[in-house]
Amino acid sequence: MKVLFIHQNFPGQFLHLAPALGQVPGNQIAALTMRDQLAPDWNNVNVVTYRAPRKATPGIHRWLADLETKTVVGESCFHAALELKRQGFEPDCVVAHPGWGESLFIKDVWPRTKLGIYCEFYYRHEGADSGFDPEFPSKDPGEACRLHMKNANNLLHWQRADAGLAPTAWQASTFPAPYAERISVIHDGIDTTRVAPAANVRMQLRSTAGFDGVLTGQDELITFVNRNLEPYRGYHIFMRALPRLLRERPRARILIIGGDKVSYGAAPPPGITWKETFIREVRPALSEADWARIHFVGRVAYEDYLQLLQISTVHVYLTYPFVLSWSLLEAMSAGCAVVASNTAPVREVIQDHVNGRLFDFFDGEALTNTVIGLLDNAELRHSLGANARKTIQQHYDLRSVCLPRQIEWVSQLAGASTSGNPHNA
Repeated sequence: MKVLFIHQNFPGQFLHLAPALGQVPGNQIAALTMRDQLAPDWNNVNVVTYRAPRKATPGIHRWLADLETKTVVGESCFHAALELKRQGFEPDCVVAHPGWGESLFIKDVWPRTKLGIYCEFYYRHEGADSGFDPEFPSKDPGEACRLHMKNANNLLHWQRADAGLAPTAWQASTFPAPYAERISVIHDGIDTTRVAPAANVRMQLRSTAGFDGVLTGQDELITFVNRNLEPYRGYHIFMRALPRLLRERPRARILIIGGDKVSYGAAPPPGITWKETFIREVRPALSEADWARIHFVGRVAYEDYLQLLQISTVHVYLTYPFVLSWSLLEAMSAGCAVVASNTAPVREVIQDHVNGRLFDFFDGEALTNTVIGLLDNAELRHSLGANARKTIQQHYDLRSVCLPRQIEWVSQLAGASTSGNPHNA
């Protein structure tokens, strides 16, 4: 079987799938990407890089800028694919993340090759992230028009795609019905062997608050993880809960993982980050002693991140109705007692009082009360954490659930058989 993966930041969501297919004797696996840090023969995958020559034309209509950028990227990927074809590579199927436009013209290179696309999100003016948070309304009266044009990339791909793949049912449901019906829901998978509870973890922490010491599971630790600290993942709601939480829990420490940039949504006011915006808001309500118990650890190595989850007493996760974070599932796999926002993507994974606790996204008092309740109840924390891990093992485990289903999906797309595949289950 010959498979071509396309992802601007490969391997991305194909981190496990592409190497697993590359390990199968007789398979030929290639990848097109703009990321140039990988070896050309990364994990039995022939990695080919390309570059987009420019961004959107200065002064172009703002509703067209996104589509033009993706067209430029798609053209660059098109020429890289033509070169692969000239070298004799004829894939049985292409598996692409279409989000940056790379795969727009792939069928013009291989018209009869099956195309499967990773369906991460379909933009909506109502019923998802847009307009969800009244604190940050769009100031653009044409926001609905902009989102409609932003979906042009999705719609152009679905004119040619043969199948879709989404990590959660809610994300698949954001797509219009004719497309949602053709999307298979298979999560990227969590390595529950690696991401697991661990006793006797000792972590040396050096933070921006000046703390330099060892933390263990015996400490009272509240963890919060974002790729970047921003409203889409509820950073503002979490920060506003801290003054009361720290007053009522004099032993607690807050561990905040995340960068200063913007992954989703609008940029902060000029000259300041979202992180600093809400530090400035809540700092006057915090004593010096309480402020010293908030630790911004920035972005950390993956093993350090896992250790923080393993020593967490209560883990807090918030999100707009948007793409579900891997970090939530990893926290559950690590056996964390999770307090999470009662938003649609989260409800697909967490059942209140069973494998976690849910609260209204905007209700900071409910967040504080729920966290304090769990800090006071070790038996409940243990029960919720154990059930959370069972949920991930049963439905999201990489080796036993997700990877075999992903391989089967690719094989069906390519019209190949998976018999004898060591990952088949």
